[in-house]
Amino acid sequence: MPSLRLYQGQRFAQLKAECLHNGHLFEDPLFPASNESVFYQKPIPAGLEWKRPPELCNDPRLFVDGISSQDLQQGALGNCWFVAACASLSLEERHWKKVIPDYEKQEWDPEHQEKYCGIFHFRFWRFGEWMDVVIDDRLPSRGGKLLFCHSLSENEFWSALLEKAYAKLAGCYDALDGGNTADALVDFTGGVSQSIDLLEGGFSEDENAAAKLFADMEKAHSRGALLSCSIRATTAAEMEARMDTGLVKGHAYSVTNIRRIRLGEGFVAYFKSEKLNMICMRNPWGEKEWNGPWSDESEEWNRVGHSERQRIGMTIENDGEFWMSFEDWHKYFTDAIICRIINTSLMSIHKTWEEVMLMGQWKKHADPLQNRAGGCRNNRTTYLQNPQFMFDVSKDHDTIMINLLQKDQRHEKKHGGGETLSIGFEIYSVEQNREYRMHAKQDKVDGSEYTNSCSVLQRIELTKGRYVILPTTFEPNLEGDFLIRVFTDVKSHCRELIKDQPDQTCWTGLCGYPSYVTSIHLIKAVGLPGSDISPYAKISCGGQKVKSSVLAGSSPEFETKGLFYHKKPNKPIIIQVLDHGIIQSDTLGSVEVPGDVTEEQSCIILELLREGRNAGKVQLWVHTRNELVDI
Repeated sequence: MPSLRLYQGQRFAQLKAECLHNGHLFEDPLFPASNESVFYQKPIPAGLEWKRPPELCNDPRLFVDGISSQDLQQGALGNCWFVAACASLSLEERHWKKVIPDYEKQEWDPEHQEKYCGIFHFRFWRFGEWMDVVIDDRLPSRGGKLLFCHSLSENEFWSALLEKAYAKLAGCYDALDGGNTADALVDFTGGVSQSIDLLEGGFSEDENAAAKLFADMEKAHSRGALLSCSIRATTAAEMEARMDTGLVKGHAYSVTNIRRIRLGEGFVAYFKSEKLNMICMRNPWGEKEWNGPWSDESEEWNRVGHSERQRIGMTIENDGEFWMSFEDWHKYFTDAIICRIINTSLMSIHKTWEEVMLMGQWKKHADPLQNRAGGCRNNRTTYLQNPQFMFDVSKDHDTIMINLLQKDQRHEKKHGGGETLSIGFEIYSVEQNREYRMHAKQDKVDGSEYTNSCSVLQRIELTKGRYVILPTTFEPNLEGDFLIRVFTDVKSHCRELIKDQPDQTCWTGLCGYPSYVTSIHLIKAVGLPGSDISPYAKISCGGQKVKSSVLAGSSPEFETKGLFYHKKPNKPIIIQVLDHGIIQSDTLGSVEVPGDVTEEQSCIILELLREGRNAGKVQLWVHTRNELVDI
C-alpha cells in the first residue's frame, strides 16, 4: 500500500509485541478511556463504562458469519452519515480489507487466548496518504451494552472498533455527531465523491436523464463504487423526522444494490424483455423502512419469481434494508453520492486515468503578489491572488476530472475550531504558451459549486489547449491546506504556477528585459484563398512562437491563444496563415499585429496580405500592457 503513515507515530506491530512480551493488555495513552474521549460539549451519559469485548460477551469476534451491511446499528450518536458509509464499505471486499488490514490476524483466536492483547488497527485515506490508526478495545458501554455503533450479533465488534478508530482521528466520539457521508467514503477508499442534486437534475420530468443516471449508478456500483443517498431537511425540526412513506429526512442511507429486475416467473419470464430498474438501500438504524411500492411485504413482489428474488438477495425482515423502484427513489430522495474508485493501473481492461496530485495552501499575505487567500470571484480585486494550477489537454477532446480536497478539521472541534471551509474552483482557458501566473481573467470554461464538504469533484469535457485551475475558499482571507487531484486520459503535466513574470538573469543586462506583454486570442480567419486547403496559424514575436491545429476550409476557427513578452511596443507580432503540406507548407497570408498598450482586451479584424494582395481576414482579441503582472 503506497504512502502509509503512522497516526501519532504509533506502530501497531511494535506495540503489540511489547504487550505480548510484558503480558498486559494495551491501553492507548493517546486516546484514553476517559470522558474527554467521548463528549466535549454534551453531558456524559449516566452509567457510562469502558468495557473490553471479553467483558461484554463470552466469545468476542471481529466478524460473525463474515461482514455485511447488517452488522451496523447506529447507537446513541448522530453519526448516521458514518454508519451509512460503513454499510457501503462492507459491500466491497477489496475496500474493507484495506480499511481493516490483516483482519484474519486481528481476529480473536479462542484456541490461543494468550495472543489477545486488546490492540487493533485500521486504515483511512487522508489527504493523499493512507493513515494507520492504532486503538485499544475499551469501548463506551452502558448496562453491558455498547453505547454507540454495534452489530446485531452481540459478539461481533468490527463496526464498534472501526468507529472508535475514526473517533480517535476526529479527537472524540462527539466530533462525529453530524457529518458528510461523501467525506467518510473518500476516507475509506481514496476515491473521489460525486454529489448529485436529484431535485436540480429534474429526473422525474426527464426519462432520458433518469435512464442515464441509473446506467451510470449501475455501472459505478458494478465497478466497486460506494453509494449513499438522503432526503434534504430544510428546517431543524425536519432533521431525522419520519415521513408518511417511512423514509427519514436529514438521514443518510447506504445504497446496497442496483439491479434491473426481471418480472414474471419461470422459463417464459427469462425471455421476456420486461425489466424494472430497482435500487436497494439500508437505514443505519436497522429499522424504519420504506412502506410504499416494492417495500418488503408489498404485493408488487408477486410479479417477481422466486429465483429472481434469490438472485438479488431479497428478504422480508425488519432489518432496515428495503427496495424501491428507481422512479420512486429519485422522486423522494433529494441527494445522492457516488464515490468512484479511479483506476490508475496500466494493467487493466477498464479505462485507465493519468493522475497528478499536488498540495497547496490558502495563506494570507499583505503583498498582493504573495497573497494566496483571495476568496471566490465575487472578490474582484483579490480573486486572482489565489493559488493557480496549470494543465494541458493534448487530445482534440478529453474527459477531465478535478478533485479539490481540504484537510479535515474535525479534531479541532473540542478546542472550539474545526469549521470546514466552503471551497470550490474555476477553470480558465489560457494562452497555450503561458508559464506565469494569470493576473487578468480569461475565458472561464467550467467550475464547481462551493460546498463545505472536505471534497469537491467536477467532471468536464475539454478541447485541446492549456488551462488554469483556481481553487478558492468562498470568503477571502481564510487559510487552510488543500490537495488537488487532476485525472486525464493522457498526461496533463499539471503543475502549480509560482512565478508572476520572467526572471531577470545575468543575460538580462546584455539582451534586455521585457517591458511589455501582449496576449493574443486568434479567433478565426475568413475568405482564405482556395477551397481545398488545410490551414493553420502561426503567431510569432522574437523567438516565441505559437501554432494552431491544422483545420480545413477557407474560414477556419483557430481559437488559438499566445502570450508574448517583448521590449518595445512596436516590436512586430506576426500572424501567418499557412496551408499545411506533407513536405512544405505554403503561406496563404500574413499580418503584423499592433503592439499598442490597451487598458482592456479589444476585438479587431485585420487583413491578411500575400505578395501585397488581400488574402482574407483574421479576427482576434489583443491585450497589451506595460506592466508584466497585468495580464
